Amino acid sequence: MKVEIWSDVVCPWCAIGKRRFDKALERFDHRDEVEVVWRSFELDPSAPPVRGGVLVDHLAHKYGMSREQAVASQMRLTALAEVEGLEFDFGRAQAGNTFHAHRLLHVAAEAGLQAELGERLFQAYFRDGQPIGKRNPLRQVAIDAGLDPLAVDRVLDSDEYADAVRADEVEARELGITGVPFFAIDRRYGLAGAQPTELLLEVLDTAWAEREPVGINAVAEAADISCEDERCGL
Repeated sequence: MKVEIWSDVVCPWCAIGKRRFDKALERFDHRDEVEVVWRSFELDPSAPPVRGGVLVDHLAHKYGMSREQAVASQMRLTALAEVEGLEFDFGRAQAGNTFHAHRLLHVAAEAGLQAELGERLFQAYFRDGQPIGKRNPLRQVAIDAGLDPLAVDRVLDSDEYADAVRADEVEARELGITGVPFFAIDRRYGLAGAQPTELLLEVLDTAWAEREPVGINAVAEAADISCEDERCGL
C-alpha cells in the first residue's frame, strides 16, 4: 500500500500531522507493507532564502490580524505540538524559501532517508531556529540526516530534482490539493489536514481492505488543521 503525503517543511500542521501519522503507522498491522512517499508543496514559492524580521509580525501583517492574535495562535500550535512530543519555538524560527529543501528530500527518498530528513528539517526550523532556506544550514541538516555530502553538494550546486519538485506541485493542483498536510492512500482515500491518529489508523485499515486504486475519495476535511499559502488555521 502506498501513502503519499504532500507537505512543506515550514508548516506547523505538517510537523504535527507527520507525528500523528507515524503513531498511526506504528499501530497498523501491515506497516511493513506500506510505502510512504513525501511529496513537495511550497506554501510560499516566492519567499527569499531568509525573510528577515519576526515571523509573527509578518503573519499578522499578511493576514490582517493583530499581533496579539498571531501570538495566541502560535501559542496554541506550540501546545498542540507538545502533546505530540514536538518542540516549537516560533520566536526563533527564520522563515524562508523551501525549494532547495524539497529537492534534497527527493535525494533522500532515493537513499531511503526521506522520513529522517523531513523530521530533521522540522526540528531545525521549529525547534532550533535554523535558516533552512540558506545553503550551509540546509546542507548540514541533510548531512546530519545521513545523506552523502557529495550528493548534497551536487544537488545544491545544480538544478537537479527541480523538475521533481515542480511535478509534485503540479500533481497537487491537479488533485485539488490546496493545503497541507494532505494524505493520499493508494490514490483511493484522501485526508486533508493533521487528522487525529485514530482517524489515520482507521483509514489505513479501510484502505488495506480495499486495495484497488481508483481515485481519491475525501475522507475528512482539513477544517483548521492545515496550512495554505503560509496561513495555518487552528
